[in-house]
Parts: sequence; structure tokens; C-alpha cells
Amino acid sequence: MSSPCIICVAITGSLPRKENNPAVPISVEEQIESTQAAFEAGASIVHCHVRNPDQTSTSEPEAFARLLEGLRRHCPGMIVQFSTGGRSGAGQERGGMLRLRPDMASLAVGSNNFPSRVYENPPQLVEWLADEMRKYDIKPEIEAFDLSHIHQAVSLLREGRFKAPLYVQFVMGVKNAMPADRPTFDFYIETLKRLAPDAQWCGAGIGANQRLLNEWSIAAGGHTRTGLEDNVRLDRHTLAPSNAALVEGVVALCERYERPVASWQQAREILGLAMP
Repeated sequence: MSSPCIICVAITGSLPRKENNPAVPISVEEQIESTQAAFEAGASIVHCHVRNPDQTSTSEPEAFARLLEGLRRHCPGMIVQFSTGGRSGAGQERGGMLRLRPDMASLAVGSNNFPSRVYENPPQLVEWLADEMRKYDIKPEIEAFDLSHIHQAVSLLREGRFKAPLYVQFVMGVKNAMPADRPTFDFYIETLKRLAPDAQWCGAGIGANQRLLNEWSIAAGGHTRTGLEDNVRLDRHTLAPSNAALVEGVVALCERYERPVASWQQAREILGLAMP
């Protein structure tokens, strides 16, 4: 049997708004409901941002606390991953919610260009976030927007800032960053396997590249991410009706490539996470 595929659902992010797709969950209550449906459809990790009532992004710990409480109640066993991304705060504010002890948190280990700005991740902040995650026993998901980020993640692992196994997400298709390029994707896998043979990896495509990265990742034996944060459409002409619908599309790809969908128990075992 092929190895199980972990499906991560990124339910809302910092940018998509109701006017882009009415299904984008904004309030904590909407996010919990959307996540529960995605969990039941096959997702075992939920990647979380929180929003203000006006739909702008925030790193407010109290909002994360309410979201975490609801997710643990309604999605028992699901892996909860907080975002420490730079659109929701500045400096150490980006990690202010880590004391809540989610299972995982995203961690960008280097800077790169975004569509209209520089995504700044200076070494001192990266090291502080990594140390906070280790302090609270949170597993980082390394967000690799560039080849150098893979090398930096392995370097931090060797310094003891992370616990093995390393988990790296290849993010492709962000304008002005790494495009969705198949030879580059294959080289990412080769490089990670060479530098960290025990590492696990996930592919995430932005916008129209989401389905493409889902398929590449599943076919190559990795894990993958979907959700309304990265893509609000099923295709060019059709808005996605829900996060669950996007997860269902990934499940169908797993069936096509004869990859079993990882249960939350299997996902925790693969990633070295404790059972609840």
C-alpha cells in the first residue's frame, strides 16, 4: 500500500474576503464550522489565521484562543496549526499566540518577494519564533518559498532548534517568488531528501496552481495543502462553495493515484505528534 497522504486545509488566510468568495470564513464561528466540514471530508491539519470583524488580519491571541477551543471541541484529534505569517503582525507580535500551545505553527525561515512587498523574515525573528515553538512543544511547518529556505531549515534542525522529523512545505505560485515549475519542484524534493532523509514534505500551490501542486505532490508521494486561503475557485469560472469541496477534490486525486488519505491518527504518527 502507498503511504498515506496528509491533507492540510488552509481555511481563510489573511487576504481573501467575502467579496472574493462568500464562502470564505471570517468569524471564529464560521471558521470552526468550515473546518469541521473539511475535517469530515478528509483534512487532518487545519492551518489557521484569525480576522477582525472588518475582515482585516490580526495576530490577536484571544481570537486564536477562541478558535483553538472550538476546533478541539468540534474536530477532536485534528492537528491545529497556527500561522506566524507576516501579514497579521510585526516582529514578535507574530508569535504572541504560541503560548496557547497549538500542535503546529508555520515558520518562514527566510525573506522573499511577495506580489507587492517584501516578506521580511530576519534571522533574529526566525530564531526567536523557532525557540518559542520548541519552548511550547509546537512542531514547525517550514514554509519554503525559495530553495535557500530548505537549506536554512536543515541548518536550524542541525543546530537543535527543531525536533526531527523536519516538515517542509514547498510554496509555489506566489507572484515574484518561486513559480509552479515542475523541474524546480522535483529538485526541491531531491534536495530535501539529500539533506534530511527523514524529513516529510508538503506541496502548496497558490491560485490556479493549487490543483497542480496537489496532483504533483500526491503523485510524488508527499503531502499537500488546499483551502480558500490559497485559492477561492474550483476552476476559472466557478467559485469554490466551501473548504470541504476543495478537500474533496484532493481526496479524489488521492484515489486516482491510489494514495490512502491519512487519518488524524496517522498524520500525528507520521509527523511525530502526540495523541490528544
